[in-house]
Formats: sequence, C-alpha cells, structure tokens
Amino acid sequence: MIVVMAKDSTQEDLNEVRRRIENHPGLQPQVFHGVERIVVGVLGSIPPDLKDEMELLPGVLEVVRISKPYKLASREFHPDNSVVMVGDVAIGGPEPVIMAGPCSVEDEEQMVSTARAVKAAGARILRGGAFKPRTSPYSFRGMGIEGLELLRLAKQETGLPIITEVMAPGDVDTVAQYADILQIGTRNMQNYNLLDEVGRINKPVMVKRGFAASYEEWLLAAEYVMAGGNTQVMLCERGIRAFEHYTRFTLDVAAIPVIQRLSHLPILADPSHSTGKWHLVTPVALAAIAAGAHGLLVEVHPNPDIAKCDGPQSLTFPNFSRLMDQVRAVTAAVRPDRIGVGAP
Repeated sequence: MIVVMAKDSTQEDLNEVRRRIENHPGLQPQVFHGVERIVVGVLGSIPPDLKDEMELLPGVLEVVRISKPYKLASREFHPDNSVVMVGDVAIGGPEPVIMAGPCSVEDEEQMVSTARAVKAAGARILRGGAFKPRTSPYSFRGMGIEGLELLRLAKQETGLPIITEVMAPGDVDTVAQYADILQIGTRNMQNYNLLDEVGRINKPVMVKRGFAASYEEWLLAAEYVMAGGNTQVMLCERGIRAFEHYTRFTLDVAAIPVIQRLSHLPILADPSHSTGKWHLVTPVALAAIAAGAHGLLVEVHPNPDIAKCDGPQSLTFPNFSRLMDQVRAVTAAVRPDRIGVGAP
C-alpha cells in the first residue's frame, strides 16, 4: 500500500501519517520524496481497514493498494526514475555509465594500467573482483583483502570509483570500506542474509540477475535490500541460462525495457559474462544501449591471454576504446536527448 501526499501537505501531515502507520504492530512506513509528490510506502501485513483510516488524514491525496509483491522496487510506488549517485556519477540519469576493468584483481601493474586505460576511453567506474565465486573450487578465487588494497590504489591513481563483489554477510563492512558500489553476483542474488546485510549500509548496491531467475524473483532480491533501508539500488542483466552453448549465457535484451516498465531502479547490462567471447561483447553491448540500458559492465584486461579469470571474454585496451566510440554513436542515434557518453 502507498499513501500519496497532496502537494500542499505539511510536514506535520506527513508525521501524522507515519505515526498512524507505526501504531499498527508489524507495519513500517518508508518515505520517498519524488519530483512532484511525496509517497509513503507501508511495509508489512496490511490490515483491511488501514486504507480507510489513511484516507481520512489531513494532507493525504489518495491511498493505493500495490498489486506487486516487490513494493519498494515497483514503479507503482515510485513513478519517477531513480538515480543512484556515486560521487558525481549519476547512474540512471541522462548518460549511460560504463563500468570497466578486469574480472579479477591480479597485481598492481594490471590494475593501475587498466584503470588508466578505461578512464582515458571514457569509463566512469572501475570494476575488479577481489572475492571471486567460481564454479570450480580449483579456479582462481581472488586475492581477498590484498585485492581490495590494489583497487584502492588504482582509485587513488585515477580517481575512478570502485565496484566490486561481496560474497558473504560477514565481509560487507570490510568491502564497504574500499568499494563505492557493492555488487551482488548472480550466484548470490537469492542469498537473503547477504541482501539483508547490504540493506543496512549506506552504499550503492548492484544486484545482478541470477542466471535462472524470473523478473519477479530478481526484483524481490532488490526489494530485500530496499526493505532494509538502503534505497541506492541498481540492477544488472548479465545473461540467463538457455539451451544454446555457443555463448556462455544469453543476454535477455527484453529485460531492459521490461524492468524499466515494472521498476524505477536503474538497469545496466553485462555483455561480457552473457556472451563469454570478446568478439561478441561489442555488438551485444550496443544492443543493450539501444534497448535503453543505463550503463554497461565490461571486462577489460591488458593481456587477456594470460588473465587468471575470464580472459576469453575480456577486451584489450584498443578494443575497449573502439567499443566506447560505438557506444557514443549508438547513444547519439537512439537517444539524441542524452549528452555524450564518458567523453575522454
């Protein structure tokens, strides 16, 4: 249920709405300040007479029952597009944001050189994995804290904010000391203890779609984070499992406009993990931008042939620079109202 406040409502009116909601055991109000109106979401099991009670309060324009199980992530609750700010970078704003870097942190030279190269090409966020969930226990699983330190060093050298994955609830506070965005990977999309934990911090969170998750399950994962009080959430379509084995996964391009219809949260695409092949990254990335993605998550490595993780899907520095040129061209063609993408 949402309570929509009238334009001329006062702070006292809003406080009274919140007080009435909190008077009901198990109910919790959450206030969103939109461009044109203030909306109060009611979380919990809604009693049948609450709608009538809310409608009688001063300053209340209307009370609407939300049919979607993901209330906070729903566009019904928040009709305006949300923008997640990472420093001066607006994710979900007028310009697609490109996040780029290696799948995993390997050494100082790799991270610093990659950070400089992707920044020069126009990327706004540096990606890199310090903790890596791998299908095989014998694969390289990241450098841990040492990897986080190298990410911090690359940030100091370039000024690029960092996105990196967190895998366990007990690591959230530590990773948050280094990262500007915490990534929930596809294998942890339904790790509800982890989602609860990142919901308690004041840092942006990216929730990747599980490779067998429906749209509703994906949005409910975001709902877990938001229900914890953290509304700085963005989504990432990274490919779903299908019957075709030529590509690593199958990027669901339709997810981009569908999610934008269902939810107000920013949505990005990961053309690297979805294809698994470097030569497919650029065409799939351009398709995602044309479909309306708010950004991309792209793997870039100085020498993919010797990468410890996901070398076959990583772009070299020149290939990433060419991708950025094409992203700008597609953006200008399909979204002429948007400004240039990460102009170097």
